[in-house]
Amino acid sequence: MAIIEIKNLDFAYNREVVLKDVNLTIQQNDFVAIIGPNGGGKTTLVKLILGLLSPLKGTLLVDNKSPQKASPCVGYVPQDVHMNRSFPITVIDVALMGKLDPKQRWSRQSAANRRDAMAALDRMDMAAHADKKIGELSGGERQRVLIARALATQPKLLLLDEPTASIDTKGREDLYKLLKKLNKDITVVVVSHDLLVISRYVKSVACVNKSLHYHNQAEITGEMLGAMYLCSVEEVCPVELVGHGLSHREAAQHQEEYR
Repeated sequence: MAIIEIKNLDFAYNREVVLKDVNLTIQQNDFVAIIGPNGGGKTTLVKLILGLLSPLKGTLLVDNKSPQKASPCVGYVPQDVHMNRSFPITVIDVALMGKLDPKQRWSRQSAANRRDAMAALDRMDMAAHADKKIGELSGGERQRVLIARALATQPKLLLLDEPTASIDTKGREDLYKLLKKLNKDITVVVVSHDLLVISRYVKSVACVNKSLHYHNQAEITGEMLGAMYLCSVEEVCPVELVGHGLSHREAAQHQEEYR
């Protein structure tokens, strides 16, 4: 069953086309990397899936509903979260934010909500840090807490925008290992530039550069992902060429000849 279904989608900012004729179907329990050059439309696509933007043309369904109606089943971890490390908030309080009801400005946290928040922290190996101040944690640990916040509502889809931007190499590896464990019962979609690292964990790749090319490969290699950065809005995608046995350099030559 599809968790995300996009058909013939166009989107533009002030008449400047950012996404053109995008088609994408993501099945439940997929682990998808969304990759592509800066300005290619990755973050715009994420905002469309979240229902923060509306398509100029085409359709987009999440869990067979409009993105706005599907929002309770989506856990989101945004890019570049600027957190005041000196603010005296604990790890459990951050996780509990995922349980806030947007319809109620002030709500008392129930014991059930606290159990859900602790369970989410436990899934991210952060339950032992529940009473620590968020500012006492490393970058990788803070990111795990933010993912736990997204998991607190027990979503069907976890959507992360550059989750490892401020984490060291080991932290990135550890985080992707945890995401792979979560993927056993949650669909995971990650916008990432960590091409070599993420290639060992994802099941498929969506290459976004105005158009979108989806690759449901049994094995995603670093060379295939790196080839994306040669990709134009043309019909031939170099990731696909590399997947068919061409080298990165041969894919580049083929793309140049195609143009």
